[in-house]
Amino acid sequence: MTDRYLRLSGLEPFVLTPEIPFVNVGERTNVTGSARFRKLIKNQDYAAALEVARDQVENGAQIIDVNMDEGLIDSRAVMVEFLNLLAAEPDIARVPVMIDSSKWDVIEAGLKCVQGKPVVNSISLKEGEAQFREQAELCLAYGAAIVVMAFDEEGQAGTCARKTEICARAYRILTEDVGFPPEDIIFDPNIFAVATGIEEHNNYGVDFIEATRWIRRNLPHVHVSGGVSNLSFSFRGNETVREAMHAVFLYHAIGAGMDMGIVNAGQLAVYDQVDPELRDACEDVVLNRRPDATERLLALAERFRGDGKREDKARDLAWREWAVEKRIEHALVNGITEFIDADTEEAHQAAARPLDVIEGPLMAGMNVVGDLFGAGKMFLPQVVKSARVMKQAVALLLPYMEEEKRLSGGGGRESAGKILMATVKGDVHDIGKNIVGVVLACNNYEIIDLGVMVPPQKIIETARTENVDVIGLSGLITPSLDEMVHLAAELEREDFDIPLLIGGATTSKVHTAVKIAPGYRRGQAIHVNDASRAVGVVSHLLSPTQKSAFVTGIRSEYVEVAEKHARGEAAKSRLALQQARNNALKLDWSAYVPVRPRFTGARVVDDWDLAEIAEYIDWTPFFRTWELKGVFPKILDDEKQGEAARALFAEAEAMVRRVIDEKWFNPRAVVGFWPANAVGDDIRVFTDPARDKTLATFHTLRQQTAKRAPRPNLALADFVAPTGAAEDWIGGFVVTAGPEETGIAKRFEEANDDYSAILVKALADRFAEAMAELLHARVRRDYWGTSPEERFSPQDLIDEPYAGIRPAPGYPAQPDHTEKTTLFRLLDAESATGVTLTDSMAMWPGSSVSGLYFGHPESYYFGVGKVERDQVADYAQRKGMDLSEAERWLAPILNYVPGARNTLAAE
Repeated sequence: MTDRYLRLSGLEPFVLTPEIPFVNVGERTNVTGSARFRKLIKNQDYAAALEVARDQVENGAQIIDVNMDEGLIDSRAVMVEFLNLLAAEPDIARVPVMIDSSKWDVIEAGLKCVQGKPVVNSISLKEGEAQFREQAELCLAYGAAIVVMAFDEEGQAGTCARKTEICARAYRILTEDVGFPPEDIIFDPNIFAVATGIEEHNNYGVDFIEATRWIRRNLPHVHVSGGVSNLSFSFRGNETVREAMHAVFLYHAIGAGMDMGIVNAGQLAVYDQVDPELRDACEDVVLNRRPDATERLLALAERFRGDGKREDKARDLAWREWAVEKRIEHALVNGITEFIDADTEEAHQAAARPLDVIEGPLMAGMNVVGDLFGAGKMFLPQVVKSARVMKQAVALLLPYMEEEKRLSGGGGRESAGKILMATVKGDVHDIGKNIVGVVLACNNYEIIDLGVMVPPQKIIETARTENVDVIGLSGLITPSLDEMVHLAAELEREDFDIPLLIGGATTSKVHTAVKIAPGYRRGQAIHVNDASRAVGVVSHLLSPTQKSAFVTGIRSEYVEVAEKHARGEAAKSRLALQQARNNALKLDWSAYVPVRPRFTGARVVDDWDLAEIAEYIDWTPFFRTWELKGVFPKILDDEKQGEAARALFAEAEAMVRRVIDEKWFNPRAVVGFWPANAVGDDIRVFTDPARDKTLATFHTLRQQTAKRAPRPNLALADFVAPTGAAEDWIGGFVVTAGPEETGIAKRFEEANDDYSAILVKALADRFAEAMAELLHARVRRDYWGTSPEERFSPQDLIDEPYAGIRPAPGYPAQPDHTEKTTLFRLLDAESATGVTLTDSMAMWPGSSVSGLYFGHPESYYFGVGKVERDQVADYAQRKGMDLSEAERWLAPILNYVPGARNTLAAE
């Protein structure tokens, strides 16, 4: 029998299995909960509103809640418009949508246009059973899961008895009368504020927890959700106390069966890390354990105002008096290197063999780190610091171990398994791979890291000679996906059966299930989307008792993912290429005169000041690199991740100062402008303003997904004036922080400091992106002059308030990386900057950025999405490229299998 799991989907499936303890619902696309989002919707700035949604998905939201209930907007029309726009953005639309409204007509309008399987939030019995049945039946017909509020004709339920009574009644109606699948029912038994001073409110926390426990025990297969921030409303303004209350409440509510919630994913403290006195006081309030609980918490709250942290934590060296084993554990958990040499030597003097220190206190400490990380009580930068402590200790012991081995011929330490890791051929990005390697090494796995741009044969030969247990592949650019498919097929051809881990920014579970796993049937390809999952996956794969069931489960899941993906793609409406071109964006070129750049041709930019570049750093992606999810600077005050984020930011700032003071990087850039006009979907670049001789051609791709009027099917060529309409121009650039990061990182690695090695690479990436932002500002104000009066601060630029765009070849608006060759040739970029292109069109050094400049004020970013055979054939012909070669470069966006019958409906 199929497990009764809640199964939702956007473009990708989401299955709420028992292994997922709690689902965070992203709430920022909600006009009632986000002032910024409300302003964007009111101003009809849908491009920026979509960025809010994209940011939620990138920050790890498993579902996004969309609510348009605002008195001054047409909620129904705006809901439809936004969901339709969202559906055309694959990186957002991959997660399920929660359609949230108090108005049924808004919900139903959303249900008519959302793709996949959504959640309706919410329905209830407040208007009686007849309307409840009708709405439930419609949700069932639309294929949606539902949130059911504990609300009936008498009002919202406050007591446990009322909550369970209403939920039981709703469950009976839904399952017996309507035939609603119980696993698709999510009850919200109402979280109300406690500690308000009103006696009847004191038991609200207990009422919710006990109602949750009853619901999960007595109403089979359902789920329980709630809005957690309501609980602590009476302590608004004191974030430390609110954080503690939420931690205590969730600890007990999740234990009782609450498995979903609208919470800020980054603002959750760890129960056992809350100050013990504060935790006890919060527990008294939440669990209503004593009549004076509210007064006691109010009194204690005054001590936790401001930053809420106890000053005596700053430099407490009492731990130096502990036994050496506990001192080592403390150093590992807290990433303290200051005393580790002395403590390791002390442990060595007391041990029979140096190996005993590694397998004893050091591994015991790392096991604690692993447990805390797995439980969400430590964060990635803290774990990498722990690894630095471990490596420093092991480095001290190595000479003793080598001497012992020389004298006795004894063996070495037994590892938990041997893992080969590599960034695939043509790709130069390795930060994520290095982080995963460090986390696995912390858990006693031996890591063989082959580095970047590793050809498949080297991976296979090393796997064979080293007899590895697992292969891990990483890649950032889209051609890396094809390399992974090829390597999997080669492993199959050479009769390998060892597991293959797939990771990197462009990878996904869907791509792994659809493209990689089917070509590697002897083994199993598994997508691992972050470092926190890697240890669990590898431990299952290498466990004699767990591997078989784990692999069987993965295979079954991937078959379902692939079939669901195929059904979803087949159901989408797409246009033939000519139909899409007929619906192109048609700008009014008679009302706009393109600005002539202040120079044409390529020009090297060498007046770079590292301090000025640093002012333009967008820190949010930096924290994402370390799997700290949130927006800077708010993440520094995040209730759960704030302490780790502040520590990481302080060390990043310190390293930035060293970068500037010691001139670690040597930034280089080249920028150019050329006369240009659009010819169909091509952008023709001319040698001079007379436009009588073509210098180069940029080829663009057009969206083929069917759109509702008046939304166009876009191509980048639409933003350039067609021949004869106006004299227009296009620009291009390449910037790099320089190759110096590689040598600096290597020196840190040789000093057993992987933390600093990863930190410098992450900062080099940020410097390159900051250069691109700063250069674009100079282009708009000075070099091109499209916005000469523009005066935005570096922080303003993060929200892209300016006119014009700088899309990069290989990214959503132009997914073909080979367009970089045209850009590099026009700029003579290799000579000007030292940046080169690999066989897969990745840029080396990795901390480099390139792109095109479009000056039209109505230009904006978009994604091409899937393309059909007719466009690929046309594109190959325009580029003078063999069809099979075009299919290879466009493989991630093909909506057909090369060689198979065309599925385009219009044909």
